[in-house]
Amino acid sequence: MIIDFRRCKAEPLPLYINGDCVERVHSFKFLGTHISDNLTWSVHTMATAKKAQQRLHFLRLLKKSGLGEKLLVTFYHSTIESILAYCVTVWYAGCSVVDKKMLQRVINTAQKIIGCSFFFGRD
Repeated sequence: MIIDFRRCKAEPLPLYINGDCVERVHSFKFLGTHISDNLTWSVHTMATAKKAQQRLHFLRLLKKSGLGEKLLVTFYHSTIESILAYCVTVWYAGCSVVDKKMLQRVINTAQKIIGCSFFFGRD
């Protein structure tokens, strides 16, 4: 991945290490955070929202089995909110409005499942 801040971007020359050409990628995952070459956070927020939505399934199952609200909130904080809050100080300010709405939809869905309200990153 090559990050270039110049206005007139030229195609960079291939990079060789020990005679092997290094592959260029548009985004990669480093320490759980997806970083893209244009420094937008859409790839990361989509992956984060997808992972959180997968955890919502388990929250629904626990709700159907009759768990109390306090345990459901604890499950939310430990499994879903921890995914949403990981490295949030780095990427949340650079998110687009669409990305923030996508994350807020996950939170709103969890609130509807549990039946109570809690706060995370509303502008």
